[in-house]
Amino acid sequence: MEKPTVLFVCVHNAGRSQMAAGYLRELGGGNIRVLSAGSEPAEMINPQAVAVMAEEGIDIASFTPEILSVDAVKDSDVVITMGCGDACPIFPGKRYEDWELTDPAGQGIDTVREIRDDIKGRIVALVEELLGS
Repeated sequence: MEKPTVLFVCVHNAGRSQMAAGYLRELGGGNIRVLSAGSEPAEMINPQAVAVMAEEGIDIASFTPEILSVDAVKDSDVVITMGCGDACPIFPGKRYEDWELTDPAGQGIDTVREIRDDIKGRIVALVEELLGS
């Protein structure tokens, strides 16, 4: 079976989607292809997101916010949106989920940790579901 592909989309591709992608790369053990993008990408990843992921031993500092492309959505089996509203193109036959998560932009480190922990729980469940482990 081909590796499932998961695309995480938020507005700036600087916080939530980058943390989710970092966890999925780590917890998916190389068995899931991970993409992330934003409808209006920021210049750089949120330093608070980088810091709280480093606490978990996951380095997301080298990633750059990417613009959402139609091809990224077409290439994905699961598209998980995080507050990007109607900016995400919809294709038949794809699985879509919208995760209601607070935007970490401008938040204190404790709030960003709470968002990170919420994302981690969702990623653990997603990995179990996709890989049956």
